[in-house]
Amino acid sequence: MTQHFDDALLAEFNQLFNDNPLADSPYFIGMMSGTSLDGMDAVLCEFFDEGEQAVNVVASHSLPFPDDLKSALLALTQPDGTKQYITKHGLGFESELDVFGWASVYYANFASQVVLELLDKANIDAQAVSAIGCHGQTVRHRPQWSFSLQLLDPNVLAERTGIAVVSDFRRRDMAVGGQGAPLVPAFHRAMFQDPTIKAVLNLGGIANITVLGRDGLVQGFDTGVANLLMDAWIHQHQGASYDKDGNWASSGTMVQPLLTLLLEHPFFAKTPPKSTGREEFHLGWLQDNLNQLGLTHPNLAISPADVQATLAELTAQSAANAIKELVTDGTLIVCGGGALNTHLMTRLQAHLPHLTVQSSAKSGVSPILVEGMAFAWLARQTILGRAGNVPAVTGADKEVVLGQVCF
Repeated sequence: MTQHFDDALLAEFNQLFNDNPLADSPYFIGMMSGTSLDGMDAVLCEFFDEGEQAVNVVASHSLPFPDDLKSALLALTQPDGTKQYITKHGLGFESELDVFGWASVYYANFASQVVLELLDKANIDAQAVSAIGCHGQTVRHRPQWSFSLQLLDPNVLAERTGIAVVSDFRRRDMAVGGQGAPLVPAFHRAMFQDPTIKAVLNLGGIANITVLGRDGLVQGFDTGVANLLMDAWIHQHQGASYDKDGNWASSGTMVQPLLTLLLEHPFFAKTPPKSTGREEFHLGWLQDNLNQLGLTHPNLAISPADVQATLAELTAQSAANAIKELVTDGTLIVCGGGALNTHLMTRLQAHLPHLTVQSSAKSGVSPILVEGMAFAWLARQTILGRAGNVPAVTGADKEVVLGQVCF
């Protein structure tokens, strides 16, 4: 049976929504844990009215994932990846859904800890914060089938912090024909308004590019893998979580036949809009290519450091190939953890001699905080009833307000 609001009730509902006190405070928290699975970042942002500085970072806080949560998340990102996890950890789980449900609550509790420590560091009461923008952890991204799964129980996060939570940003864009990613280009457009800045490259686990055209026109898409494989490879061989300054990669020699094989991945030949993740780029895929290389070049000696050097070159060259087609001059701003990789930044500049390649730090924004800031901004867009997607980037049919709110 269909029920209808009468006019008076509908007017009262609209008044309550329009008078939403969440829109009164300038403070929003943005949270991000990317495909690298190295931890969770939270940024407390203060937003200003139009005509003033767009956003001020009040405080930031990061924590590495607990080992048991990280291993669960890693298992969930791989098809059938939980089978070995369930056998090893013996927590009574019977299926992938058990792991997903348990990890959703664990992730939310951990996110709550990060938020509460952030508020303590900033000496700001939770009641002063309008909302938390929390993307959650992407465990399966299948734009070809119009779905994307982000692991998070926003109810737990809202209850433990006492702050409204905006989450599930991708699926509204996908409901109107988009890929649900990348979502940060709208924020890049708002943040980097210097006319000399022509593009922004985010180097997280996956790389994505935002091209800032004239009159506010924006293009953007994932260019391929960034830190994901480099982090996984160095962890496998040296137990480190990442290649600091790219020192290990710079100690090796790039292997051209391997790079050629890796660049044959069909994702690189796709035309935008396009997005990707661990489903396509993972250690199993890398090992398959190493095995194939062993068959075609049986006498080729390759050290683990050589593979790392080749992975760095894969990131630099695949990103540069995409950028060259769209940007001919000006400055390329680089953010994400990859901006701290000296070797990777050097290789990017080598491939893009016509551009000035520089970290977002030169623009006054820490490269590791940009994505967290973006989700604070996206949460604010949602609370204010403003669109957060860019159809030219995601392929959506129209602009829509993203996310769901847990009050």
